[in-house]
Amino acid sequence: MKFVRSLIHLSLSLLPFHASSAWADTDFEPEYYKSDHKTGIDYRIHIPDNIDNNKLYPLVIFLHGAGQRGSDNISQLALGARDLMAFSKRSNMPAIIVAPQVPEGEQWVDTPWDADSHQMPEQPSRTMALVMELVANLSIDKPVDPARIYVTGLSMGGFGTWDIIQRMPDYFAAALPVCGGGDIDQAYKIAHMPIWAFHGDSDNVVKVDRSRDMIAALKQAGSEPKYTEYANVGHDSWVATYADNGVLTWLFSQTKQ
Repeated sequence: MKFVRSLIHLSLSLLPFHASSAWADTDFEPEYYKSDHKTGIDYRIHIPDNIDNNKLYPLVIFLHGAGQRGSDNISQLALGARDLMAFSKRSNMPAIIVAPQVPEGEQWVDTPWDADSHQMPEQPSRTMALVMELVANLSIDKPVDPARIYVTGLSMGGFGTWDIIQRMPDYFAAALPVCGGGDIDQAYKIAHMPIWAFHGDSDNVVKVDRSRDMIAALKQAGSEPKYTEYANVGHDSWVATYADNGVLTWLFSQTKQ
């Protein structure tokens, strides 16, 4: 049964997700960010109920996996994003949650996912550049607490999480990269940041060494990152991660000094 469940979650991350009307609710409002460079990106945003514009709220950026790419502006909610929202509601920790969507054929980071390592491209991918702009704009337009801006993502979005914190090392209060990989030579830039990484030891899509190597590089840079490696778990390590109240409590408790 565990093997079957693992296959189901793996297929969800790698295959297109076709939303049904059950997903067309108001928990996450559809939006479109247009850059001054005449390009843009679809995203969904969750605004807490009864938001008080005189208060400041955490901002969580969620970066989806490869199977949720497209142009429907809803598939990116299939895995992870709704878990974050549900946790914030049941824990009485209201947060603004933003989930942008990568179009088909593009990536958060322009690098192969099955490689042993990669060097961070000098310039961000088109979609990552747009997300960086979007985050900066939301921080101005919404009642966002600048000391509580978080980022997390799975698989392709795990790569994206490592990428964006290495490009914006002083911006985020904490990060949860799940089954992704970053540039170990850039680890020193984020040694000050609270990071908790996750991977399954049986992952056959993104090598588990990608997370192990990032953790080792962070420790060598003087950091004390947290790392959870799930035994006998494949690529779907996000299932346990986003279902863990302790993990999400840790994330929401981090404050940038």
